[in-house]
Amino acid sequence: MHYGYGYFEETQLGRVRDLKLWNRLLEVLRPFWKPILGAALLSLGISAAGLAIPYVVRLGVDQFVTQETLPLVIRMEGLRQLAWVFGGLMAFGFVGSFFQVVLLEWAGQQVMHTLRQRLFHHVVHLDVAFFNRQPVGKLVTRLTNDIQNMHEAMTSVVVTVFNDFLQLFGILAILFWMNWRLTALLCTVIPVVILVTLWFSRLARESFRDLRTRLARLNSFLQEVLSGLFIIQTFQREKDTATRFEALNEAHRLAAFRQIHLFGLFMPFIEVVHSSAVALMIWFGGRGIVEGSMSLGTLIAFLSYVRLCFQPIRELSQKYSIVQSALASAERIFELLDTPRSVSNSRGAVRLPQLRGALTFDGISFGYDATRLVLKDVSFHVNPGETVAVLGATGAGKTTLIHLLERFYEPLAGRILLDGYDLRHLDLTWLRRQIGLVLQDVFLVPGTLGDNICLDLSLDAETLDRIVHHAQLRSLIQRLPDGLNTRIGPGGMDLSAGQKQLLAFARVLARDPKILILDEATSNVDSSTEGDMNVAMETMLAGRTAILIAHRLSTVQKATRILVLEEGRVVEWGSPEELLRRNGAYARLVRGDSACVEAMDNGTIGSSYEFLPSK
Repeated sequence: MHYGYGYFEETQLGRVRDLKLWNRLLEVLRPFWKPILGAALLSLGISAAGLAIPYVVRLGVDQFVTQETLPLVIRMEGLRQLAWVFGGLMAFGFVGSFFQVVLLEWAGQQVMHTLRQRLFHHVVHLDVAFFNRQPVGKLVTRLTNDIQNMHEAMTSVVVTVFNDFLQLFGILAILFWMNWRLTALLCTVIPVVILVTLWFSRLARESFRDLRTRLARLNSFLQEVLSGLFIIQTFQREKDTATRFEALNEAHRLAAFRQIHLFGLFMPFIEVVHSSAVALMIWFGGRGIVEGSMSLGTLIAFLSYVRLCFQPIRELSQKYSIVQSALASAERIFELLDTPRSVSNSRGAVRLPQLRGALTFDGISFGYDATRLVLKDVSFHVNPGETVAVLGATGAGKTTLIHLLERFYEPLAGRILLDGYDLRHLDLTWLRRQIGLVLQDVFLVPGTLGDNICLDLSLDAETLDRIVHHAQLRSLIQRLPDGLNTRIGPGGMDLSAGQKQLLAFARVLARDPKILILDEATSNVDSSTEGDMNVAMETMLAGRTAILIAHRLSTVQKATRILVLEEGRVVEWGSPEELLRRNGAYARLVRGDSACVEAMDNGTIGSSYEFLPSK
């Protein structure tokens, strides 16, 4: 069974001792050092207030409660003053904790917002080749779950761990100052707690990893089932699918229970050790009171400090897994941020002041895998304003030509020239704005029809109306309830394949590019919009250099010259009349079996047709 990309990644946890990773994290946090420092200083004050409270209780008991020789008025006044001190410490702890949480959350949200923006900006500018290798689910996880893991670690661990360590060492220092003999006795118990905590952390890490793995398998299976539900119902695999889901769900439940059992064992054990330490303190401290070597207030304060001592130990063991999970997420985020672009602007990239649209493919060789070439020494020239059709079987390299022209990939050999300039020396953003690309599948942006035409452009009503007219969309818009303001795509009305293609034509007209590429854009056209499609295409092709990749003969016949590819090589190149006279692959396609030609004209044969071998 296939578990999906996330399965293997979720089995990994971060390395706490990875100094390079911590340095990268500090670089992310550095711009927000002020609120983080403020939270750390507040943490010092909160810890000091918390540690002072038992000592105030000790003073109250020893100096006023048990001092029966003092006048009642003095004892009550002393207790009243200590009560005010006690209340002030509690209030300071409350207010300080509030502002500490606010500062941490503000800094955490700012850091994650900045990091998410930086990561998104980096991802959308990566090459197309990168997305061919990476599952979409992985990238979504980076921008959501992994970012959230880092936020949780920062807000609930970074300062609180510092606070826990500070509180632990502060308590031990106070206890040694108050009574070193009793503290030495307590220190015989603390190593047991530390050893058990380390043992628990190791088991918790394994349990946490196992639970994440089971959840990744469950999520991956759900994604596969929901995306292929049509196939499952068609072949009546509901029962088998439910059985497999039940097995994965049961494995996840057992992993969750193992984690629950582990925590259920550790927490009571810590409480037993804590109670044992309290019992020892009462036994030996009580003897000290009876013998007169210790005061009652000291014992009460000691017991309070013992209770406070076990709290950070317990919390540190629980936060260890959170830190590891956050470090694993940080490692994956930084790995993605470090992914370089293989296609970028060269130094001194230029923008042509005036573009004619002449294209030259000069000895182009390319393969998505360098050991298997898709294009082999392809050369041809397209004059400005000329329309060229590219034909070939599936895998012949037709779409690859477009990828190279858009500079989604760089050729392994040869060069592509635009008006005599190598594409690698042209500004990449400017280049892609000069090329209008219409694909077979049209992507709809959630929004209105007008939004889908304009995209990032701001067009006035007159210009938009002219575009709608030339794209043959006016009749459609007049039938819609809200015209251009009608919502389409996800959450709105659906459009037919032909209507989507007309919308894609309108997008191209809105940008008015000099070069036009149609990659089988008319293959799914329905008969009701075919006439509008032909009119819109005539408008688009006028005055533009165009490359048509199509299998419909009616579309190919719009071309002034035709390029025929076979196994990545140019086997024919010339005008339709020339190719017919040569009686080669193109001629056999046109003059071949009438049923095949009719099927192609009707769009029922896709681009996977094969030419007969040339004589």
